[in-house]
Amino acid sequence: MAEAKKRKSGRRGSWKKEMTNKELYVKAFVDAFEVEESVLPGLEYTGIPAWDSVGHMNLVAMLEDAFDIMMDTDDIIDFNSFEKGMELLKDHYNVEF
Repeated sequence: MAEAKKRKSGRRGSWKKEMTNKELYVKAFVDAFEVEESVLPGLEYTGIPAWDSVGHMNLVAMLEDAFDIMMDTDDIIDFNSFEKGMELLKDHYNVEF
């Protein structure tokens, strides 16, 4: 699904109404870590106090819910930055940004 296409309401929660995949992805980070969008580019695991092991699993759960996927354990372990997460979702779960 191209970024230009919008996600429709339905099974999705209230924060997932008509948003692009990129918007859903960014929103998961902002909500999980309570940060501004401006800190996301270049953000790495443990780069902020909120992105610890518990925060990581919270983020993964939000992304799984947002994109209706179940991430593989290896992907969860490899997910070590904002950019790497997009790469994994695109390459392994057919999420287009």
